[in-house]
Formats: sequence, C-alpha cells, structure tokens
Amino acid sequence: MHVPICRSHRIWLLAWALAICVATPMGFTAKAQEPADQIMTNGVIYTMDPEVARAEAMAIAVGRIVAVGTADEIVAGFRGPETVVEDLGGRVVVPGLIDAHAHMIGLGLALRTLDFRGTSSAEEIAEMVHATSGTRAADEWILGRGWDQNDWPVQEFPTRELLDTVARDHLNQPVYLTRVDGHAAWVNTRALELAGVSAETPDPDGGKILRDNDGEPTGVLVDNAMVLVGGEIPKPDDVEYAARLEAAQTHLLSVGVTGVHTMGDGRENVETYHAWARAGKLKPRIVVYLDSDDEGILDWLDERGGSAAFAGPHFRVAGVKLYADGALGSRGAALLAPYSDDPDNEGLLVTPPDALAAEMTRVVGLGLQPTVHAIGDRGNRVALAAIKAAFDVHSPDHGDVDLTWKRPRIEHAQVVALDDIDRFVELGVIASIQPTHATSDMYWAEDRVGPDRIEGAYAWRKLRRAEVHIACGSDFPVESANPFYGLYAAVTRQDREGWPEGGWYPEERMTREEALACFTRDAAYAAGMETEVGSLSPGKWADYLLLDRDFMLVPEDDIWRVEVLRTVVGGEIVYEAPWSAGQ
Repeated sequence: MHVPICRSHRIWLLAWALAICVATPMGFTAKAQEPADQIMTNGVIYTMDPEVARAEAMAIAVGRIVAVGTADEIVAGFRGPETVVEDLGGRVVVPGLIDAHAHMIGLGLALRTLDFRGTSSAEEIAEMVHATSGTRAADEWILGRGWDQNDWPVQEFPTRELLDTVARDHLNQPVYLTRVDGHAAWVNTRALELAGVSAETPDPDGGKILRDNDGEPTGVLVDNAMVLVGGEIPKPDDVEYAARLEAAQTHLLSVGVTGVHTMGDGRENVETYHAWARAGKLKPRIVVYLDSDDEGILDWLDERGGSAAFAGPHFRVAGVKLYADGALGSRGAALLAPYSDDPDNEGLLVTPPDALAAEMTRVVGLGLQPTVHAIGDRGNRVALAAIKAAFDVHSPDHGDVDLTWKRPRIEHAQVVALDDIDRFVELGVIASIQPTHATSDMYWAEDRVGPDRIEGAYAWRKLRRAEVHIACGSDFPVESANPFYGLYAAVTRQDREGWPEGGWYPEERMTREEALACFTRDAAYAAGMETEVGSLSPGKWADYLLLDRDFMLVPEDDIWRVEVLRTVVGGEIVYEAPWSAGQ
C-alpha cells in the first residue's frame, strides 16, 4: 500500500490538470489549473485509487477532489489567492467509510431505547426493563434491542414470565425486546394479549411462535412471527422520528461513516430521507434498498416517479431488499441439512422459493438493483436460484431491461455451500458481508453447522480467491456502527480482547488494504457509485476522514481503537473532534 509518489504519478496528475475540462456523473466541470478552494498538504493520504495509492497533498474545489499528489505539485499547481491551505502535520487521511449494509432508522431507535449489547444474562436485561418501567406510563410500550442468549450462562431462549415480574404494572405495560440480529423478539404476557397471540394462534409462514409443553407461547417470536406483536407497537410521532434520524446521523459521522446502504426501508423512511436531503439536513450519503415486505411499495414507487424521483448527491433509491431466510443465532437461517446442535430443525425460508424468484423478476424488470437477505447455505442457494431465474426472464435476448449495471447482491452470504461460491461469480453476485458478524458468532457458529459446513462460513478468502466482489458493512444496530470494529474484525478475526490467539479460522483473514477497500471503493461499487465516491480520485466527491493514527501501520490490536478527528462530506466538515495539529 505504501506506494511512493513517483514520476509516473506526477504524469497522471499533470495529464488531468492539462485537460480542458473534466466532466463528472453529477455534471461538475473544472477548468484546467483553476485555483482550488482548499488544499491539504503535509499529510499521509491513502487514496484507495490504484493509480495513486498514496499522496502528500489534495486539492478540493466545489466539494470535489481536483487533484492528489506531492505537496509541491499541488501547492504550485492549484493554490490561488483565495485558496485555504491546511498543513496536516503528517496526519492520516482516508476516504470516507461506507457501510454497505445497515439500518439507519433502526440505529436511531437503538440509540433512543434500551441497548442490551454486552449484557450477560436474562436477569440483567430484566433489571434494565424494571428500571425503565418506573419512568413510563402504565400502558406505554417498553422497547429494547440487543439480547443474545448465546452470551448467557444458560444458552436458552428466555420466557415471558421473567418480564411479567419486572414491568411496573404487568397487567398493562407491554414489553417488546428485539434479539441482537433482529430475527427474534422477547415479549411479555401483556404484549401477547394485545396482539391476540395465544396457544390457538398458528405459526405464520416463515415464522415460529416458541411454545411450552402445554402449547402456550413462551414469549419468544422468531422471524415472521415477530410481526404478530410488533405490528401493535404505536408508530413514533414526527418529533420522535426526527430525533431518531438525527441521533443516527450524528453518531455515524462521529465514527467516520460518510455513506450508508440502508436495508429494508419502507415508504415513510424514504419520504423522510428525501425531505431531509432537500432541506440540506441529511449529511451522510444514504442509499436505500426498499423493503419488499412493505406491501405495495413497488407500486408506490412507480406512482412517485420511480427511483429517478429519489436521486441526488445525498440520497437515492437504488433497489429492493428481498428475504430468503432467518438468522443463524436464532436458528432461523435455512440450512440444506439440520442444525448440528438441533437435529430436528433446518431453519426457515421466510419467502417460498417460487415467490422469491417472482419478486426478484419484478424488481429486475423495474430497473431496480436486487438484493436478498440470505444467511444459511440453503438460503443462499435459493437466493442464487432466484437471481438466475430473474436474469433468465430479462436476458439481453429479450431486450427489455439493461442488466449491465444490476450487480445483484446477497446480504450476509454467511454460510455458503462450497459448490455455490462459483455461482456468485457466474451470476455477478456481490457478497455483502459484515466482518463483525464473524467475531460475534465465532463462539457458537461451529456448534450450529458442524466442522464441515463451517468451511463455507464467513469464508472471505475463499470468496476473494474466486474473485467474488465483496462489500463490507456492519448491519448496525445489530453490531456497532463503528467501522473500525469491522476493519479490525476483517484483519484479525479476533474479538477486541484478542481471542482467539491468531484469529478464528485465520486463513480467511483480509489484508488491511483489502478490508479498507471493502469499506470504501468496493462498497461504492456495490451501489453503482464508484464514479462518485469510494476513493480520493479527481472528479469524485471530497468525502474523507482525518484519523488520529495510521490505520496501515498501527499494531493489529489497535485497529479498532483508531479514532476520527474529522469527517468531511463533499468538502464540508460535518464532524470534528477536539484536537490540535501540533499535538
């Protein structure tokens, strides 16, 4: 990665500068040698551009990068009387980090409700509910997220009885607590009563109501069964909704996330993002993948003018998120053979294969990018088959749809049959992965799938060796939104205490360069934005971070401790930590 700034790089820089103008996808043009608005010099700039991997200085005009190169070249070529020149004092600059799979409003909700990540028992969570209960009205819902029974001394699902004992008035106060992966909910008796869920309630398609020996609901709902109770939770008012979005974007900018691919958003979220973008209030670049479970959302999008109606530098609708299966932690991920630790269970297909193929075909036909949640090996195989079916219908021979940019995505691609890896390549499928899922799941993942199937689980090196395109994200609020946690997990495959020594299945680790690319250049590619963001290249938006230490050089143990001193989007400082360039 430490490529010297040599004569060939200077030629590349000057060739750009001598051009009459530079056209960009957003219509920006810059005359040759026109003075820059800003110049940053005396820095260590990792551009993630293969043409110039490392530079000392960068020039910016009208929110876009004009040039990168040596300090002397940039200052001599682009400094004018109004140019602001900043000496970085050797500090490190990287492109803004893009989270390729996340839940924007979900993060805002998590920041404003109970957060159970890091808790170690059901009783600890119950105490948190009890403490909150006394501050709420007797009929107000208590919401929280982040519990994980795999982290408890007794790794069993909790029951409603424990929650019944801690709410201030268990006869009236409903409780709904979402599991860390978002694929199960733990509720109390009052919540079940409000939803009319009883022993007579059948399991919905693609969902499961856990029951005791008498057939009564235990209080845990898996996948599509969550909607039975979740649908009763009152929607937030406009003030609370805005507070959630503000909390989410403030936090993201503080940890260096300048772009988010937010997954499974409904029409209300889309309208809110759009309004904020038009008002100049939306600071990260938000790419939406619509929720296929939001009934009628594709008709709604068509009525609103299609995806073109929601397109701009800070917000766009790119595609649709479909759903194949559930999650591994709650044993809802669909497997080709039973779970190794639950031999009567093969997981859940939340969408029947034929229906998934039909949905995929419609999405592609509307010119939208298809992406599908798939975690288990059967879920991934069904997702690949659906993509193939859609592309067969809309093949170039039909001439009705341009497939050249579609770049179908599978979200998570967590447990993949080794025979199916080549199918990702054949179909041009992007594997959208979350490195911290591996380090969260590694304590129990092999128990779930056994020693053979684990070879295709979280198998990043195998995917890379096959030349599968990989983009990285966090799945926040399932995991922390801090992308340096993901970079650390990708490079070490260890938890933040350094376990296990040498990394979990270390042969699947990424290099630092690969990991950073997956959160920048490759994530931009996954949303069709590689000409706009993802590297510090002339013509692209000036989205970048100033770091407190060198990501490429710090000891591996310290990667997750890297902090952001400044976050810039389109040349605008949107976050700055207290710091002094002289320190």
